[in-house]
Amino acid sequence: MSLLTPLIWILIILPIIIIALVKSEKGKLKYLAFFILYFLADCYIQQLSRAYFSLDFLGLKFTWIGKILSLAVSLIIIYSVSKSDRQEIGFTTKTNSKEQVKTGLLFFFGFLLFDLIFKMILFPKGGHFDLETFTFQATMPGLTEEIAFRGISLWLLDKLFIPKWTFKGVKFGWGFIIVTLLFGVVHGVFLTENHAFKFDIMTIVYLTLISSLSVGILRKLSGNLIYSALAHNTINVLNAIIRIL
Repeated sequence: MSLLTPLIWILIILPIIIIALVKSEKGKLKYLAFFILYFLADCYIQQLSRAYFSLDFLGLKFTWIGKILSLAVSLIIIYSVSKSDRQEIGFTTKTNSKEQVKTGLLFFFGFLLFDLIFKMILFPKGGHFDLETFTFQATMPGLTEEIAFRGISLWLLDKLFIPKWTFKGVKFGWGFIIVTLLFGVVHGVFLTENHAFKFDIMTIVYLTLISSLSVGILRKLSGNLIYSALAHNTINVLNAIIRIL
């Protein structure tokens, strides 16, 4: 993947950011710079680690080093801010009310059921069990990506675009929309090292409206990242299971 790819991701969501700047109640613009810097730093840490810190000699094919470094940087940021900010990021064991958590779980499991049926029909079957695949998918993506997207990034964007919409007593705003879409874009758009542009609209739409939206709602209604990280990894593990049925 070309080093220009993360910049392309930012350019794709830029129109939504501009609309949010026009239509929302704004906080300090410095948070937009912080968001872009953090997002790009996280992307390049993972991308460059894949190029320079291969674990092929151990027979490992996934980006363990990149995910660990991403987690380390995120934790440094999290522990450099106040306790109240950590709670806003979702790095807490505290939850919202039982009713709010229940609603979030119902949303997630409803979307998960649709996701499961859809993929059972379309996913290729007959794969083989691979311990590394299951270990990685059950841990790293949900842990690192939830902290990055629906933790730190959402926190920064909510400081820029003050949330004004209320659902079940929880505030949502343009930051939620941007992060939800960005997650789909990151998984569906890339520029190869040979500068071939790949744009998978179905992946973007599906991941945005099904996976990202359902996990995002669960994150907001639960009040912390524990639920969304577990939900994220559940989706990934089910994907792996479906492929070996």
